[in-house]
Amino acid sequence: MLLAGKTVVVSGVGPGLGHRVAETVVRDGGHAVLGARTAANLARSAAQIDPEGRSTAHLPTDITDEGQCEALAALAVERFGGIDAVVHVAAWDSCFGGLQDADFATWQAVIDVNLLGTLRMTRACLPALKEGGGSVVVIGTQSSVAAPSEVRQAAYAASKGALTSAMYSLARELGPHRIRVNTVLPGWMWGPPVQAYVQFAADSEGVPESEVLDRLTARMALPELATDGDVAEAVAFLASDRARAITGQSLLVNAGELMR
Repeated sequence: MLLAGKTVVVSGVGPGLGHRVAETVVRDGGHAVLGARTAANLARSAAQIDPEGRSTAHLPTDITDEGQCEALAALAVERFGGIDAVVHVAAWDSCFGGLQDADFATWQAVIDVNLLGTLRMTRACLPALKEGGGSVVVIGTQSSVAAPSEVRQAAYAASKGALTSAMYSLARELGPHRIRVNTVLPGWMWGPPVQAYVQFAADSEGVPESEVLDRLTARMALPELATDGDVAEAVAFLASDRARAITGQSLLVNAGELMR
Protein backbone atom coordinates (compact mmCIF):
# COMPACT_ATOMS: atom_id res chain seq x y z
CA MET A 1 0.00 0.00 0.00
CA LEU A 2 1.22 3.47 -0.90
CA LEU A 3 1.57 4.80 2.66
CA ALA A 4 1.89 1.54 4.62
CA GLY A 5 3.30 2.23 8.06
CA LYS A 6 3.65 5.97 7.44
CA THR A 7 2.48 8.59 9.92
CA VAL A 8 1.05 11.68 8.28
CA VAL A 9 0.06 14.87 10.10
CA VAL A 10 -2.85 16.62 8.35
CA SER A 11 -3.81 20.17 9.31
CA GLY A 12 -7.19 21.73 8.53
CA VAL A 13 -9.34 18.62 8.73
CA GLY A 14 -12.97 19.55 8.17
CA PRO A 15 -15.72 18.25 5.90
CA GLY A 16 -13.77 18.87 2.66
CA LEU A 17 -10.21 18.34 1.45
CA GLY A 18 -8.63 17.76 4.87
CA HIS A 19 -11.04 14.88 5.50
CA ARG A 20 -10.33 13.43 2.07
CA VAL A 21 -6.57 13.56 2.63
CA ALA A 22 -6.82 11.87 6.03
CA GLU A 23 -9.19 9.26 4.59
CA THR A 24 -6.75 8.52 1.76
CA VAL A 25 -3.83 8.17 4.18
CA VAL A 26 -5.69 5.53 6.21
CA ARG A 27 -6.98 3.78 3.10
CA ASP A 28 -3.41 3.47 1.84
CA GLY A 29 -2.16 1.90 5.06
CA GLY A 30 -0.93 4.94 6.98
CA HIS A 31 -1.66 6.60 10.28
CA ALA A 32 -3.35 10.02 10.07
CA VAL A 33 -2.92 12.60 12.83
CA LEU A 34 -5.66 15.18 12.38
CA GLY A 35 -5.52 18.82 13.42
CA ALA A 36 -8.06 21.64 13.07
CA ARG A 37 -9.55 24.36 15.25
CA THR A 38 -12.93 22.68 15.68
CA ALA A 39 -12.90 19.60 17.92
CA ALA A 40 -16.29 18.39 16.67
CA ASN A 41 -15.07 18.31 13.05
CA LEU A 42 -12.02 16.32 14.08
CA ALA A 43 -14.01 13.79 16.06
CA ARG A 44 -16.51 13.37 13.22
CA SER A 45 -13.81 12.85 10.59
CA ALA A 46 -11.86 10.41 12.74
CA ALA A 47 -15.00 8.37 13.47
CA GLN A 48 -15.89 8.17 9.79
CA ILE A 49 -12.38 7.32 8.65
CA ASP A 50 -11.35 4.98 11.43
CA PRO A 51 -14.26 3.80 13.59
CA GLU A 52 -12.03 1.59 15.78
CA GLY A 53 -9.50 4.38 16.36
CA ARG A 54 -6.46 2.29 15.46
CA SER A 55 -5.04 4.47 12.67
CA THR A 56 -5.96 8.02 13.66
CA ALA A 57 -5.35 10.51 16.41
CA HIS A 58 -6.60 14.08 16.61
CA LEU A 59 -6.13 17.27 18.57
CA PRO A 60 -7.69 20.75 18.24
CA THR A 61 -4.99 22.89 16.63
CA ASP A 62 -4.83 26.53 15.62
CA ILE A 63 -1.79 26.91 13.38
CA THR A 64 -1.36 30.54 14.42
CA ASP A 65 -0.35 29.18 17.84
CA GLU A 66 3.14 27.71 17.91
CA GLY A 67 2.48 25.73 21.08
CA GLN A 68 -0.57 24.05 19.55
CA CYS A 69 1.45 23.11 16.46
CA GLU A 70 4.09 21.54 18.69
CA ALA A 71 1.42 19.65 20.61
CA LEU A 72 0.00 18.12 17.41
CA ALA A 73 3.47 17.02 16.32
CA ALA A 74 4.11 15.57 19.78
CA LEU A 75 0.85 13.61 19.60
CA ALA A 76 1.97 12.00 16.33
CA VAL A 77 5.27 10.93 17.86
CA GLU A 78 3.67 9.71 21.08
CA ARG A 79 0.91 7.72 19.38
CA PHE A 80 2.67 6.34 16.32
CA GLY A 81 6.40 6.75 16.96
CA GLY A 82 7.32 9.47 14.49
CA ILE A 83 6.29 11.63 11.57
CA ASP A 84 6.85 10.70 7.93
CA ALA A 85 4.87 13.48 6.27
CA VAL A 86 2.93 16.62 7.03
CA VAL A 87 0.15 17.88 4.77
CA HIS A 88 -0.93 21.51 5.10
CA VAL A 89 -4.61 21.92 4.30
CA ALA A 90 -5.45 24.52 6.98
CA ALA A 91 -6.07 27.91 5.39
CA TRP A 92 -8.12 31.07 5.56
CA ASP A 93 -9.85 31.09 2.18
CA SER A 94 -12.94 33.19 2.93
CA CYS A 95 -11.42 36.65 2.50
CA PHE A 96 -12.82 38.07 -0.75
CA GLY A 97 -12.01 41.22 -2.69
CA GLY A 98 -9.14 42.93 -4.44
CA LEU A 99 -6.69 45.75 -3.78
CA GLN A 100 -9.05 48.71 -4.01
CA ASP A 101 -11.32 47.48 -1.23
CA ALA A 102 -8.59 45.76 0.77
CA ASP A 103 -8.57 45.76 4.56
CA PHE A 104 -4.88 45.20 5.12
CA ALA A 105 -5.40 44.19 8.75
CA THR A 106 -7.41 41.26 7.41
CA TRP A 107 -4.74 40.58 4.80
CA GLN A 108 -2.17 40.37 7.59
CA ALA A 109 -4.35 37.87 9.42
CA VAL A 110 -4.71 35.79 6.23
CA ILE A 111 -0.94 35.79 5.81
CA ASP A 112 -0.48 34.79 9.45
CA VAL A 113 -2.62 31.70 8.86
CA ASN A 114 -1.75 30.69 5.32
CA LEU A 115 1.95 31.52 5.18
CA LEU A 116 3.27 31.75 8.73
CA GLY A 117 0.88 29.14 10.13
CA THR A 118 2.05 26.60 7.58
CA LEU A 119 5.66 27.39 8.41
CA ARG A 120 4.95 27.07 12.15
CA MET A 121 3.41 23.66 11.66
CA THR A 122 6.29 22.57 9.43
CA ARG A 123 8.87 23.66 11.98
CA ALA A 124 7.04 21.83 14.76
CA CYS A 125 7.30 18.60 12.75
CA LEU A 126 10.96 19.02 11.77
CA PRO A 127 12.61 17.17 14.67
CA ALA A 128 10.57 14.05 13.90
CA LEU A 129 10.92 14.40 10.13
CA LYS A 130 14.69 14.66 10.45
CA GLU A 131 14.82 11.25 12.12
CA GLY A 132 14.29 9.45 8.85
CA GLY A 133 13.47 11.98 6.18
CA GLY A 134 10.01 12.50 4.81
CA SER A 135 7.68 14.79 2.96
CA VAL A 136 6.03 18.16 3.38
CA VAL A 137 3.04 18.73 1.09
CA VAL A 138 1.53 22.19 0.88
CA ILE A 139 -1.94 22.81 -0.51
CA GLY A 140 -1.69 25.94 -2.61
CA THR A 141 -4.11 27.27 -5.20
CA GLN A 142 -4.25 27.81 -8.94
CA SER A 143 -5.33 31.35 -8.05
CA SER A 144 -1.76 32.15 -7.02
CA VAL A 145 -0.60 31.74 -10.63
CA ALA A 146 -3.74 32.71 -12.60
CA ALA A 147 -6.47 34.89 -11.11
CA PRO A 148 -9.98 33.49 -11.57
CA SER A 149 -12.55 35.68 -13.28
CA GLU A 150 -15.51 34.60 -11.12
CA VAL A 151 -14.26 35.69 -7.70
CA ARG A 152 -11.60 38.01 -6.31
CA GLN A 153 -9.45 36.47 -3.57
CA ALA A 154 -6.36 38.63 -3.77
CA ALA A 155 -5.29 38.13 -0.15
CA TYR A 156 -5.68 34.36 -0.37
CA ALA A 157 -3.84 34.18 -3.69
CA ALA A 158 -1.01 36.40 -2.47
CA SER A 159 -0.54 34.41 0.74
CA LYS A 160 -0.50 31.12 -1.13
CA GLY A 161 1.85 32.55 -3.74
CA ALA A 162 4.25 33.54 -0.97
CA LEU A 163 3.98 30.02 0.41
CA THR A 164 4.89 28.54 -2.97
CA SER A 165 7.95 30.80 -3.06
CA ALA A 166 8.85 29.68 0.46
CA MET A 167 8.62 26.08 -0.73
CA TYR A 168 11.71 26.53 -2.91
CA SER A 169 13.79 27.74 0.02
CA LEU A 170 12.49 24.97 2.27
CA ALA A 171 13.23 22.31 -0.34
CA ARG A 172 16.85 23.50 -0.52
CA GLU A 173 17.22 23.92 3.26
CA LEU A 174 15.65 20.61 4.25
CA GLY A 175 16.89 18.50 1.37
CA PRO A 176 20.11 17.45 3.19
CA HIS A 177 17.86 15.84 5.81
CA ARG A 178 16.06 13.92 3.04
CA ILE A 179 12.94 15.98 3.59
CA ARG A 180 11.07 16.78 0.40
CA VAL A 181 8.82 19.84 0.04
CA ASN A 182 6.21 20.12 -2.71
CA THR A 183 2.98 22.00 -3.44
CA VAL A 184 -0.31 20.84 -4.92
CA LEU A 185 -2.24 23.60 -6.69
CA PRO A 186 -5.94 22.78 -7.01
CA GLY A 187 -8.08 24.68 -9.46
CA TRP A 188 -11.87 24.54 -9.29
CA MET A 189 -12.23 21.51 -7.04
CA TRP A 190 -15.59 19.82 -6.57
CA GLY A 191 -16.15 19.65 -2.84
CA PRO A 192 -18.06 21.64 -0.20
CA PRO A 193 -16.70 25.14 -1.03
CA VAL A 194 -17.29 24.88 -4.78
CA GLN A 195 -20.65 23.20 -4.24
CA ALA A 196 -21.63 26.19 -2.09
CA TYR A 197 -20.39 28.62 -4.77
CA VAL A 198 -22.36 26.86 -7.51
CA GLN A 199 -25.52 26.95 -5.40
CA PHE A 200 -25.02 30.63 -4.52
CA ALA A 201 -24.33 31.63 -8.13
CA ALA A 202 -27.35 29.69 -9.39
CA ASP A 203 -29.62 31.28 -6.80
CA SER A 204 -28.25 34.77 -7.51
CA GLU A 205 -28.66 34.43 -11.27
CA GLY A 206 -31.92 32.50 -11.21
CA VAL A 207 -30.49 29.65 -13.27
CA PRO A 208 -30.12 25.91 -12.63
CA GLU A 209 -26.99 24.80 -10.79
CA SER A 210 -26.13 22.65 -13.81
CA GLU A 211 -25.75 25.81 -15.91
CA VAL A 212 -23.20 27.30 -13.51
CA LEU A 213 -21.33 24.01 -13.33
CA ASP A 214 -21.31 23.69 -17.13
CA ARG A 215 -19.85 27.20 -17.37
CA LEU A 216 -16.95 26.20 -15.13
CA THR A 217 -16.41 22.84 -16.78
CA ALA A 218 -16.33 24.35 -20.28
CA ARG A 219 -12.85 25.74 -19.54
CA MET A 220 -11.39 22.36 -18.65
CA ALA A 221 -9.48 20.10 -21.04
CA LEU A 222 -11.15 17.18 -19.30
CA PRO A 223 -14.97 17.21 -19.29
CA GLU A 224 -15.45 17.50 -15.51
CA LEU A 225 -14.00 19.31 -12.52
CA ALA A 226 -11.31 17.71 -10.41
CA THR A 227 -12.63 16.67 -7.00
CA ASP A 228 -11.20 16.97 -3.52
CA GLY A 229 -10.61 13.21 -3.79
CA ASP A 230 -8.45 13.78 -6.89
CA VAL A 231 -6.36 16.33 -5.00
CA ALA A 232 -6.02 13.91 -2.08
CA GLU A 233 -4.64 11.26 -4.46
CA ALA A 234 -1.95 13.67 -5.66
CA VAL A 235 -1.09 14.48 -2.04
CA ALA A 236 -0.76 10.79 -1.18
CA PHE A 237 1.65 10.28 -4.06
CA LEU A 238 3.85 13.20 -3.01
CA ALA A 239 3.81 12.00 0.60
CA SER A 240 4.89 8.51 -0.43
CA ASP A 241 8.28 7.00 -1.22
CA ARG A 242 7.25 6.82 -4.88
CA ALA A 243 8.01 10.56 -5.02
CA ARG A 244 11.38 10.15 -3.29
CA ALA A 245 13.24 12.18 -5.95
CA ILE A 246 10.65 14.95 -6.29
CA THR A 247 11.11 18.18 -4.34
CA GLY A 248 10.57 21.88 -4.91
CA GLN A 249 7.77 21.23 -7.40
CA SER A 250 4.23 22.54 -7.89
CA LEU A 251 1.60 20.19 -9.30
CA LEU A 252 -1.61 21.60 -10.78
CA VAL A 253 -4.65 19.38 -10.21
CA ASN A 254 -7.25 21.22 -12.27
CA ALA A 255 -8.63 19.00 -15.06
CA GLY A 256 -6.43 20.92 -17.51
CA GLU A 257 -8.00 24.37 -17.07
CA LEU A 258 -4.54 25.93 -16.87
CA MET A 259 -1.50 24.23 -18.37
CA ARG A 260 2.08 25.22 -17.54
